[in-house]
Amino acid sequence: MVLGKVRALAVHFDSLNPSNLPVFSGGELVSGRVLVQVTGDVRVRSLEVTARGVAKVRWTESRNAGANTAYTQNYTEEVEYLRHRDTLIGEDRDADCPEEGLALLHAGLHEFAFSFSLPQMALATSFEGKHGSVRYWVKAELHRPWMLPVRAKKEFIVFEHIDINTPLLLAPQAGTKEKTLCCWFCASGPISLSAKIERKGYTPGESIQIFAEVENCSSRVVVPKAALYQTQTFFAKGKGKQIQQLVSNLRGEALAQGRSQSWEGRLLKIPPVSPSILDCPIIRVEYVLVVYVDVPGGLNLSLSLPLVIGTIPLHACASRTSSISSSCSSAPSWPGLAQRPEAPPSYSDLDISESQRRVLLRGCEPPPLPRHEDESGPLLTFITEFRYLPPPLYAEVDPYPEPAEPSRPDPCPSR
Repeated sequence: MVLGKVRALAVHFDSLNPSNLPVFSGGELVSGRVLVQVTGDVRVRSLEVTARGVAKVRWTESRNAGANTAYTQNYTEEVEYLRHRDTLIGEDRDADCPEEGLALLHAGLHEFAFSFSLPQMALATSFEGKHGSVRYWVKAELHRPWMLPVRAKKEFIVFEHIDINTPLLLAPQAGTKEKTLCCWFCASGPISLSAKIERKGYTPGESIQIFAEVENCSSRVVVPKAALYQTQTFFAKGKGKQIQQLVSNLRGEALAQGRSQSWEGRLLKIPPVSPSILDCPIIRVEYVLVVYVDVPGGLNLSLSLPLVIGTIPLHACASRTSSISSSCSSAPSWPGLAQRPEAPPSYSDLDISESQRRVLLRGCEPPPLPRHEDESGPLLTFITEFRYLPPPLYAEVDPYPEPAEPSRPDPCPSR
């Protein structure tokens, strides 16, 4: 008998979204097929499928230990979220094959189904960073006697859903700061900044409405700006490594001395980015909105408002609640948001029949919450984009460091 060869081995998933990507969440069933194409009869010892999910962190630091010597320290850490193994061929003896424990695949294309459930625990969202990653994959291995195994591997995406329709993520974020520029021989007036956003939680594709007030009483020309940053933090061997990336920004108009500027809902769009990762012990992905005043020749005046990028978008009822609570807040007072909305009229005051009143009241019932399988629908638009989007440039230097205690006063600014 002339033995054939294995022409192809591939892994395919059954559940694909409109973007043709395998996307799952914790507790869901992952199913697919292993395709084996052979050109002739092939004896197989086993066909195994292994599913893994691992978060890994790794970076290297070099230190000088003398004039001509140096040593390198490696920092590595790993957390396993998924491990599943299944044998598709090799458990039963094939009647067509006389050898003990071997199966025979005839020429053609063969399909072998596999399935497993993701753990119900909180999984880390798939992520690719400079010093670490979170990856999930399925690997198939075809073992033949006296020959090297044939392997095929395919990754799938896991999203740990973050619902921004929670009281914590619907709460407004606000702050106020003031700064005075001065030296030994002269002093200028203060620069004041107040900023506010409607809520803390957003999803990719949304726009952040920024309400801000900037007053420049100094002798310099300043520029109000806003920027959204992503901060990646990696932990290994008790040490942390942090990377900050600029995601999106906007710029206001320059302000001369004695001028002020108001942002009444300036929009900053959130591009396709990875959701926040808050529960992984070795990788954290966080976001912050920095509203600041660019002061030439001095330290910037800035406000940092933390954000959470989620996966489940804002519901209609939560949007109305967030808008009303933002409008009714009293400190600080914002232009266009100071007046309390009027109470709606009561249906008991209308001159209508009882049947019409029941119809109206039935129309006021809140809409049902979306089902779990529909929650990730709007997010799928961005899965392909952020996964294959090149990351922004890395900036390891903090653009807004804490001011250090000066050993001597700064020289007087030019007038």
